[in-house]
Amino acid sequence: MSELLIVNGRLLDPANRIDGVRHLAIDGGKVVEVSEKPFAAERLRQAEVLEAKDCWVMPGFIDLHVHLREPGQEYKETVASGSAAAVAGGFSTVCCMPNTKPVNDNASITEFILRKAREADLARVHPIGAISKGSKGEELAEIGELRQAGCVAISDDGRPVSSSALMRRALEYTRTFGMPVVAHEEDLCLVGKGVMHEGKVSTRLGLRGIPGAAEESMIARDLALVELTGGRLHVAHISCAGSVRLVREAKRRGLPVTCEAAPHHFTLTDEEVARSQYGTSTKVNPPLRADADREAVLEGLADGTIDAIATDHAPHSIVEKELEYDLAANGMIGLETALPLSLELVRQNRIEPLRLAELLSTGPACCFKLAGGSLSVGVPADVTVVAPGEAWTCEPARLHSKSKNTPFAGWQLKGRAKATVVGGRIRQRDGAISTHGGRES
Repeated sequence: MSELLIVNGRLLDPANRIDGVRHLAIDGGKVVEVSEKPFAAERLRQAEVLEAKDCWVMPGFIDLHVHLREPGQEYKETVASGSAAAVAGGFSTVCCMPNTKPVNDNASITEFILRKAREADLARVHPIGAISKGSKGEELAEIGELRQAGCVAISDDGRPVSSSALMRRALEYTRTFGMPVVAHEEDLCLVGKGVMHEGKVSTRLGLRGIPGAAEESMIARDLALVELTGGRLHVAHISCAGSVRLVREAKRRGLPVTCEAAPHHFTLTDEEVARSQYGTSTKVNPPLRADADREAVLEGLADGTIDAIATDHAPHSIVEKELEYDLAANGMIGLETALPLSLELVRQNRIEPLRLAELLSTGPACCFKLAGGSLSVGVPADVTVVAPGEAWTCEPARLHSKSKNTPFAGWQLKGRAKATVVGGRIRQRDGAISTHGGRES
């Protein structure tokens, strides 16, 4: 097979501090050359060429937080459909949460997910195993078995670990395997029957509120347990000003903690619930917060407190979403809108392009110790080619996810993944998904 050459693009490689026009050569599934000089005409004639003029060439995006729903809820999403949405959005790698049916708390479920990912043959899929059996918060799952089967982290996402003793044991036990504990931080006693952020908007709308303290108090508890155990904590979908402050202070003290933020939390506020007239695509957990919280998340993205942008892609069918706000399921899809929403931070001068690449690739790779996040010679060739100026309208019917629950329907967005390369093979190009075309890894 001939080489794949990605030429004339602006290379953004945070791991090597490169920001400039480069020409990338890929062969045998790996990066074989990064050149400042154009490739010879003869070499170009013999190769497959991906023209990247006016585009940004970045290490393949890595999403630490998606819900692929399979097994058990294939009517919402499958590993195949979720992988297609991932590469369409520029993500070469996704980490899928364990709240499947049955819960991914054993090797057989992990192996099933990995088999489905191989069959889909699109994005790399890394399962996240459950902290507790059945995610019931009562007894630790067989973490060693999950690690051996291929899990990269453990989490009871969707449910907090209410037992401090169980969380302590999880942090202690995962040290043996070098795995992070991904925490869904939520004090259920403070949440009560709340359905949106507690504040002026919830009062005006007559909806029961969830205070920011529900998230912040659990993060404070878990940081104390990290200090006690030395275990690695990763805070999922951070949403509150107080939460960002707690993580920032913990990092300054040298604690092994990382965190992620979702595009909807740095793009929208609780006012969106009112603007959408109780549109249930705005119902997420943690909820859309106040503008001061959104501003704090933006500051955390800029100053390094927040390590990764993660979508919390949570597909639901109309059966779960076309209900009264109180009754509707939490969650929105996000794999295909994350890039343009994140690019808006660059256009607003909140972050530099190289920092965006760090948040979407290098940072996530470091959080879970995954391969990727770099375009160094010799590494697996996972590459995202971004057309930052391409304008498009978010039309849910044209998205690749099986579910369509997005509050961004009808939005005019700017920026798109022109191509997604996984293991040297072009898996998506100009919106077309390819399983068998492109390069062999």
